[in-house]
Amino acid sequence: MDTIYAMSSAQGRAGVSIIRVSGPSAWAACMIICGDVPPERLASVRALKNTEGDILDQALVLTFAEGASFTGEESVEFHVHGSIAVVTAVLGALSAITGLRSADPGEFTRRALENDCLDLAQVEGLADLIDAETEAQRKQALRVFSGELGARADEWRRKLIRSAALIEATIDFVDEEVPVDVSPEVGTLLSSVIDELAREIAGTHASERIRTGFEVAIIGAPNVGKSTLLNTLAGRDAAITSDIAGTTRDVIEVRMDIGGLPVTLLDTAGLRETDDRIEAMGVDLARKRAAAADLRVFLLSPSGELPFKPELDDVVLTAKCDVESGEYSGISGKTGAGVDELIGRISQILSGRASNAGIATRARHREAMARGAASLEAALVLLGDGEDSADLAAEELRSAVRALDSLVGRVDIENVLDEIFASFCLGK
Repeated sequence: MDTIYAMSSAQGRAGVSIIRVSGPSAWAACMIICGDVPPERLASVRALKNTEGDILDQALVLTFAEGASFTGEESVEFHVHGSIAVVTAVLGALSAITGLRSADPGEFTRRALENDCLDLAQVEGLADLIDAETEAQRKQALRVFSGELGARADEWRRKLIRSAALIEATIDFVDEEVPVDVSPEVGTLLSSVIDELAREIAGTHASERIRTGFEVAIIGAPNVGKSTLLNTLAGRDAAITSDIAGTTRDVIEVRMDIGGLPVTLLDTAGLRETDDRIEAMGVDLARKRAAAADLRVFLLSPSGELPFKPELDDVVLTAKCDVESGEYSGISGKTGAGVDELIGRISQILSGRASNAGIATRARHREAMARGAASLEAALVLLGDGEDSADLAAEELRSAVRALDSLVGRVDIENVLDEIFASFCLGK
């Protein structure tokens, strides 16, 4: 395997930048650059030199032996002064060493997967941890990265292998009297896994929302104050406001952290009948985005009517409460009245939904668990048909194990690897 190198910290000027080298020639490269190999996992200051002997920088150097590094390979980290010139010079010196090449995006993490230092779910958790913007995202990603989903998949696998072994025993000794009826134990094991899978599948929708973000649509008639409210919530002029009805025609999106959750606020076109073809397109888009959103905030004038029936938890408010009052709680984007209460209400509603989140965070996880659950349901039915269907039940169990193994990458998952690692930066 090649020895690879890349900058592992963010691009641009910084106090410190980290350059990582991993592979069979990592320590040899360290010897060339530093003149020696510092003691393993003990930070040491060294002068970094190129092949001509020119000093490039004074750096903190860390070495990791095979089996003790992030990738599972011999590795070196150079913590250099974070100027663009220093980083460029050190990367240039590494490129001049025979046997070293620049890493591809995500290649360090891919090697960790291939060397069994991480499972596939942990890789996805690491990607989410790097992208985390809010506290809820950080906590969720850390749970997956720590191996919690893999541990649960291992427990399911253990129960299914035990069940398969019991069923196989009845097949192997079909012509002999089996002293114990295995059906009750197998049924109990399969039912427990099915129940756990059902709970985890149900929690994936909330988990996905924590990972990708909830959407909250602000909807109402033209000129009711939707854009003004969005700007107040965002703390900046994200949307154009005017006295002209129909100013907003596209959907304006603002990303926010509300109660530790990632939330995208949507300012939509005013809902009304119109002969303006462009505005009509905006109204149609507003209705579609509002229907797909996780939560809707209806702004009404005192004499206005709801454009469509609110769903459970949707918020209905009287707009421009600084000049008007109505039957619903009031809010004013202009004065800020009621804004804190709205933020608190959104936070309470979405936090309640997030509390139902499971460990699995992606559609891929949900689909794998659904396949496994379907196979287990089929196995239970076949188990009830008696010994004549034992071989079919055993095959359904094997299918379930394969489905759940795909969660952590024990089976062929090449079709998803390229997509996953494409999201990683060069140094990860």
